[in-house]
Amino acid sequence: MRVFTGGLLTGVPTLRMFSQRCVDDCDVGLGYNHAMSRYRRADIAGGTYFFTLVTYRRRLLLCDAPVRAALRDAIRTVRAWHPFTIDAWVLLPDHLHCLWTLPPGDADFAKRWSLIKCNVSMACADQYHRVDWMTTSKTKHRESTLWQRRYWEHCIRSETDFANHMDYIYINPVKHGLVYRVCDWPYSTFHRDVKRLYAPDWAGVAAA
Repeated sequence: MRVFTGGLLTGVPTLRMFSQRCVDDCDVGLGYNHAMSRYRRADIAGGTYFFTLVTYRRRLLLCDAPVRAALRDAIRTVRAWHPFTIDAWVLLPDHLHCLWTLPPGDADFAKRWSLIKCNVSMACADQYHRVDWMTTSKTKHRESTLWQRRYWEHCIRSETDFANHMDYIYINPVKHGLVYRVCDWPYSTFHRDVKRLYAPDWAGVAAA
């Protein structure tokens, strides 16, 4: 089993913070598979992936109670038909990051995200849909005004890669100045992993 010491994977000298070309979280605690023995490259079934999804025009709505409830229900519904393991998840007001592991023989994360985004958009349409923001392109693609069309995906390639992305996910609310301590952000699976994988005061105080 992977062991974290002071926020670092044992044997890894530094915590690498990512500045990927992706745009830079959820009170979801559904399923977990930390003892992973294999990592697979992109487009190979059963892989583990890091995702970033962003709201349309960076609207600050993902932490609103109705959206969180809709997202939780959508994930539960989709996982019932198209299973996947949630390794880590964090929800911020205008974006989310997560780590998923797909089942053996399955590489279709795109279908899962399409269904999740669609279910959330429909559930939240009365409160959050903006008719005045609908463009010809959005109408053509039958999109809502809740999500950006595209999202960032990265296939995890090693245990170090997995650990670095998990650290990145959990420290994100501190990075964005929303809290001083990782443990103070409520919309994160960090609370599921604390003590077992992380110290309660891991990455405790943001830089002044």
